[in-house]
Amino acid sequence: MIVVNKESGEIVQGDKTGDAPLSDFVKEYIKVKYSKPGNVFLGVTHRLDRPVSGLVIFARTSKALSRLNEMFRTGEVHKTYWAIVKNRPSQTEGRLTNWIVRNEKLNKSFAYDHEVKDSKKAVLDYRLLASGDNFHILEIRLLTGRHHQIRCQLAAMGCPIRGDLKYGARRSNIDGSISLLSRHVEFVHPVSKQRIVLDAPLPKDPLWKKILNRE
Repeated sequence: MIVVNKESGEIVQGDKTGDAPLSDFVKEYIKVKYSKPGNVFLGVTHRLDRPVSGLVIFARTSKALSRLNEMFRTGEVHKTYWAIVKNRPSQTEGRLTNWIVRNEKLNKSFAYDHEVKDSKKAVLDYRLLASGDNFHILEIRLLTGRHHQIRCQLAAMGCPIRGDLKYGARRSNIDGSISLLSRHVEFVHPVSKQRIVLDAPLPKDPLWKKILNRE
């Protein structure tokens, strides 16, 4: 397997935009580094939205892909996200449970506090990590994996992510990103049984360090 720190603006897998995806660059890296002839296999185990940055796990063999897919399904891969939000949540930590409906035409999800038609249950835990003068950093642990789940649920709580116009932010970030980071992954390697613990570096935006240094 290989874990990559994705920058905001990159797409994990090819889509209708036709832009070169991160997976192509990773394949080329593997091909050169390991002198691989012919086509290089690379399996996508999960995705990050285009404006999101942080850690992405790829599988380098079909066997690893099937094992990692099973690990994601059973919750053996633990992922933690950090988000900058404008509004401080009313409670410093808690669990959010919503029922999310995805609108593919709008490429947007809508959260409800009860089950509705075509909805899927979405659960996450959050805690307030740090506060600055105008913004706050939340740490989020996903317990389910739904379309735009963190963006949608935080917005429904009244804490839209900085720069996320689609979910209620008042203004965009200069670079077009949203202030959501796939910060931490932790899992047991399926072959070596070694515990893998990785953290993504903070994005270039100085606001991250400014808020964290207030603590």
